[in-house]
Amino acid sequence: MTQHGDDPSGRRTDVAELHLAPEEPQTALRGRAPAHDALANDTDVEQLPLDRNQAILRAAKRTGALLKQAGYPFALAGSVAVYAHGGVQNLQHDVDFCIRPEDAEAVARALRAAGLPVRRPPEDWLLKATCLGQQVDLIFELAHQPVTTELLARAEELSVESVHMPVLAPTDLIRSLMAAFSEHHCDFGAVLPIARTLREKIDWDDVRRTCAGAPMPDAFLYFLERLDVIPPQQREEVPR
Repeated sequence: MTQHGDDPSGRRTDVAELHLAPEEPQTALRGRAPAHDALANDTDVEQLPLDRNQAILRAAKRTGALLKQAGYPFALAGSVAVYAHGGVQNLQHDVDFCIRPEDAEAVARALRAAGLPVRRPPEDWLLKATCLGQQVDLIFELAHQPVTTELLARAEELSVESVHMPVLAPTDLIRSLMAAFSEHHCDFGAVLPIARTLREKIDWDDVRRTCAGAPMPDAFLYFLERLDVIPPQQREEVPR
């Protein structure tokens, strides 16, 4: 989800218990859903191929349920979080969850115990897991700032396709994306639809306070003003 903009290489800055068996191929069965998939629709007569959005949502639901069972604080982030807040179902290439740095190893053990592969990539700010064939990023640092208990406490409990889980608050979500802007990573076009979709739910005064003085976030805020996405900030006139 969040990329670390200072790195020119573009590196990225109450559910019923699920009994999970090892991953199995998606076989087409007539008359019943696969017994191993606790999230499958048992009314399906035939399992049809999933599109990418459906696959990502299923991975988010399954991983979120496992994280709730593990008992460590977390919050859904990224494009699936935007969707949970009412955004369009146009999901990106993976699922993102925020966890605290001090919980990373315990969370990894819990997911491995449930049958999910988890690995530590070269980047030192996340873990990567695989769920139902989709990549899951377990992020413990957003835009060079550690994920904190306070950040996760502000998360909102929302339904993600009938599975309730904590979702990163809209203000924190947009702030993390803007804080990642830099000379090496400054894709306003990717963040603009998110700002437009969530604008009524975002505390823009708080965003301005926390991002004040940074040139790229300031430029993005001005960009949003000129596009009438947010109201213009009252600026003091400079005496001539």
